[in-house]
Amino acid sequence: MSVADDVLPEWAVVSDKRRTHIARVTALLARWAVTMNLPEDEASRWTTASALHDALRDAPEPMLRALTANGDRAAELLHGPAAAVRAEQDGERRQDVLDAVRHHTVGFTGWERTGRALYMADFLEPGRKFLVAERAFLAQQVPHDFDAAFRQVVRLRLEWSLSQNGALFPETVDLWNQR
Repeated sequence: MSVADDVLPEWAVVSDKRRTHIARVTALLARWAVTMNLPEDEASRWTTASALHDALRDAPEPMLRALTANGDRAAELLHGPAAAVRAEQDGERRQDVLDAVRHHTVGFTGWERTGRALYMADFLEPGRKFLVAERAFLAQQVPHDFDAAFRQVVRLRLEWSLSQNGALFPETVDLWNQR
């Protein structure tokens, strides 16, 4: 049993590969929480957000669209909003957790620290195969200068999207422009 198995909701629809990713995100957030000496309640919020963020990543598109009532957004951007809806139906009431999960793919200027931590951990988790040295360095910096690390993660995500001819999401650009 992995860390992700311990925290995933029973309604999760995830592949083994996704389950492993969730476990790495959870482990990274847990390491930061210990290093930062976070209160138990905040560390719990981080763990819950990490378990939920990709809980519906491998769910069928019709299910995601039904949960989000969104017929326009790209399917790969619906798993966070759908998981937030499902978590709320399941009793999750902590708004910072729901906001973290809902917006983890593109960003959200209204985030509390839970959302920013999840956004960073999802990008910096050590199983990803790009920008390995840069991401590892930033992951080490998070507990020591959280806000500066967050800003650098936003920058790296924007630069990576541009280098891959990917889309720049308005929400991510808003994060960069936020002072």
